[in-house]
Amino acid sequence: MHVFCGSVLYGKLAGVTVGYTITSSISLVAIKKAICFHKKGHAAYCKFSNNPYMIGFGIFQILLSQIPNFHKLTWLSTIAAATSFGYAFIGSGLSLAVVVSGKGEATSIFGNKVGPDLSEADKVWKVFSALGNIALACSFATVIYDIMDTLKSYPPENKQMKKANVLGITAMTILFLLCGGLGYAAFGHDTPGNILTGFGFYEPFWLVALGNVFIVIHMVGAYQVMAQPLFRVIEMGANMAWPRSDFINKGYPIKMGSLTFNINLFRLIWRSMYVVVATVIAMAMPFFNEFLALLGAIGFWPLIVFFPVQMHIAQKQVKRLSLKWCCLQILSFSCFLVTVSAAVGSIRGISKNIKKYKLFMYKQ
Repeated sequence: MHVFCGSVLYGKLAGVTVGYTITSSISLVAIKKAICFHKKGHAAYCKFSNNPYMIGFGIFQILLSQIPNFHKLTWLSTIAAATSFGYAFIGSGLSLAVVVSGKGEATSIFGNKVGPDLSEADKVWKVFSALGNIALACSFATVIYDIMDTLKSYPPENKQMKKANVLGITAMTILFLLCGGLGYAAFGHDTPGNILTGFGFYEPFWLVALGNVFIVIHMVGAYQVMAQPLFRVIEMGANMAWPRSDFINKGYPIKMGSLTFNINLFRLIWRSMYVVVATVIAMAMPFFNEFLALLGAIGFWPLIVFFPVQMHIAQKQVKRLSLKWCCLQILSFSCFLVTVSAAVGSIRGISKNIKKYKLFMYKQ
């Protein structure tokens, strides 16, 4: 089971890096569009290809991917976390301004209003896709063990992470509920997948652009936080398979002025090739919401629910068919249904987009 768990875990990490490349390019294009709309008017033709921005983001990630160890990402992770608060508050503030001004859309708890371009069946599919996006919010669990591995042994890692989880999940829940709730209150069933790139807001254009700058900075750091554990496991495997290979294990010091870098040929080639492949895949399928929903669906049930539940049952020796055992299994099965629904909805959305757009020719 641990092999299956590891396969899903590292597969999801790889998928998330593709998703972050898509997200970054969309936000970079949104910055250019915000400036274009401000100069030429809201009705102007302001569509641009995502590809140059994905390529630029990929080149930058190739450079950052040469950071040798996960524990050296503290500064990058801190900056990324800080900017996430920035764009969340900007999106929430702009949505709140729309609601307060009385321009918000009519909404209801059950979402009964169906627009002329959206059938009831389409709305159900969108709900399924939204479940996947919500599930993706739990993606921090995929790197929690690697983070724990970098902590000092005193105080115990599990006690440190318990505090971090409580603070992190509380902050994350508040921010996401603010963005989602206020966004829906502002735009109703027309709420874009990303309220800062869907151009529900045009002015102040500089604030919209700033929010997208924060998103890009966050994605730059988050990409490495997700990719480094994958890099590490492949390199550890190669080291175990060929312990005497200089190509895999030897480092070559390179001086640039007063700085000295230790270059490993295997790390340089493997990590660069990985970023290139991830960037090409992102360019082929730049469908933001559906792709992220699929990633969330794939990783949610096995990584966030099933394996933790099974480990808890084994650790606490919960008796089979006892009340607690049955409740845990019902919880696991319910989340499995959520994963299946979200996966089906997101796959349907991706298939529709692939038919609608030509590969590598997408413009936003």
